[in-house]
Amino acid sequence: MANRFRLGVLAGAWFLSLLMAVPLLAQRPATATKPAAAYIEGVSGARQPDQSALEQIDQAGYVAVIDLRGPEEDRGIDERAAVEALGMSYIALPILGAGDVTYENANELDRLLAQFDKPVLVHCGSGNRAGALLALRAKLNGADDETALEAGRDTGLGGLEPVVKERLGER
Repeated sequence: MANRFRLGVLAGAWFLSLLMAVPLLAQRPATATKPAAAYIEGVSGARQPDQSALEQIDQAGYVAVIDLRGPEEDRGIDERAAVEALGMSYIALPILGAGDVTYENANELDRLLAQFDKPVLVHCGSGNRAGALLALRAKLNGADDETALEAGRDTGLGGLEPVVKERLGER
């Protein structure tokens, strides 16, 4: 009799815990997101590369460099000439600050990246703008907010994170 009572209590506790878990499961997003790495596959975010870094990324198989720095920003080298001399494509997409961290610019970056089937370096002065745009790009491609932020952090997002969080909240 005592064993039957214990069994009943255990079964009741199990059933109750199952009922309590149902609301928790319902709170999960309807669609699962991919890991952050999936949204930045084939793309590296970085700070301003020097000649040596450009040579290393060329040797690593990169096919293009997307420069997010403005025309007035000092690069220390003639970057376009250095990139093209190595046989890679050079694309300028000036992102001058927080005001240019927009979904429109992230969409343009996505369009540019779609032209290449091999690795691409996206850079600015510190990596911050690169990570910011790549975070918004991840969101445009289906990432949830936290995964988009992780993708951004993995590619250089730093001080612009509050701006990115604000933009993520817009969608």
